[in-house]
Amino acid sequence: MTALIIILIILAAVIVLAAAAAAYVAVKTFNITCFHSDAQKLRHNDSHIEMGGEQYASLMPVMHRLISDAESVPFEWVEIRSSRDGTVLKGRYYAFSDDGVLNIFFHGYKGTALRDGCGGFKMAREKGQNILLVDQRANGASGGNVIAFGVNERYDCLDWVNYAVGRFGSGLKIVLSGVSLGAATVLMASDVGLPKNVKCILADCGYSSPKEIICKVAREGGYPASLCFPLLQIACKLRANLNLEESSAVESVKHTDIPILIIHGDDDRYVPCEMAYKIYDACASKKELLIIPGAPHAAAYITDEKKYRETVDRFTAECLAD
Repeated sequence: MTALIIILIILAAVIVLAAAAAAYVAVKTFNITCFHSDAQKLRHNDSHIEMGGEQYASLMPVMHRLISDAESVPFEWVEIRSSRDGTVLKGRYYAFSDDGVLNIFFHGYKGTALRDGCGGFKMAREKGQNILLVDQRANGASGGNVIAFGVNERYDCLDWVNYAVGRFGSGLKIVLSGVSLGAATVLMASDVGLPKNVKCILADCGYSSPKEIICKVAREGGYPASLCFPLLQIACKLRANLNLEESSAVESVKHTDIPILIIHGDDDRYVPCEMAYKIYDACASKKELLIIPGAPHAAAYITDEKKYRETVDRFTAECLAD
């Protein structure tokens, strides 16, 4: 009997320790992956922060120049105080024309609108197309501290579209664009009931689903994705009422009629190019796939500006003419 009691005590201790370890991993994974403190937001808010790695060595000077050019242009701060969950959202609105076309741009994970959108900004400015550079929730000047990998951000996208139509009128034509997390955001927003004002979506290096990109990064970091992701899911539900499997780019584009241009670099070492093909194959609407040879993550425009611009200009012109 004494031996049995000892065994039960040991088993109970093991269970408690295992539960404590799982809770620690869950919280740690959530803090690293999804939580973006106010202090971290401030540190990441410099548009000139270098993109690391040898892939970007020759590209960053061009990016810095584009960012500096954008920083010199006057803009209007705009905001939404009635988002779906009450998070205050902010963005920079640049008016270049009265032609009734607006590009709404969404930046990447812990990125900035000016850095990630500097290429698109240049294109909009030179075409005389108005552009709204959004600070995604939990980034920049926008509120919140939880990055939801597009699950919550897709509704922010809908809020920004409705804001734009309300401000500029029912005749407004909208191009939605985004890079990385921003691309996933606009793709995942494609089936949330966007108004007909949205004429097309430009998705640059977006991931197929939150789960797939999180598990990919975890595996590369030497962590067991099969353990980390379920624990992250539990932490997200408990701390942020967030289900990372509620939506994905692949599932959303199966149910949209909005034309989509998918752009990706074939040397993207963060979001694998194969994810672009997966999204393209799933898309039910008019679609086109642009693969830029040699382009790393979020640098397709800078790698081959000519091909990028020609494809985007043609695709958007066709969609805006419809």
